[in-house]
Amino acid sequence: MRLTSTAFENNGLIPSEFTCDGDDLSVPLSIRAVPANAKSLALIMDDPDAPVGTFVHWVIWNLPPETKDIMKGNAPSGLQGRTDFGKTGYGGPCPPSGTHRYFFKLYALDTILNLKDGSSKKEIEMAMEGHIIERAELVGKYKRG
Repeated sequence: MRLTSTAFENNGLIPSEFTCDGDDLSVPLSIRAVPANAKSLALIMDDPDAPVGTFVHWVIWNLPPETKDIMKGNAPSGLQGRTDFGKTGYGGPCPPSGTHRYFFKLYALDTILNLKDGSSKKEIEMAMEGHIIERAELVGKYKRG
């Protein structure tokens, strides 16, 4: 399974339009080679370099396995979880200092998760346990100023 973006290369810099310094639009993502037996997809975007510990920027689950593209600025079909900004939906990079890494983690699951909209990353990770068929990762970096 592969996860890429037309906005930046793996380990490349995320353009400011996708951050708090720009329009805070969600990053465009392309999903390829999803396993045929996948029943759903889940996506988690987080920042392990945050001073308070890993900061959650975006959580989506129950994406249809045939999803190929998540368009710039659009919420894909699926349920969205609560981020560490205290809301659902995408919250772009906004590091207080230095260069931070943002991990986009895509999971192919053998089930549909029975969770309500607004669930936390921890609840989603617990629900995914034992159901992950395959995973893919994309890393973007951002530094303010």
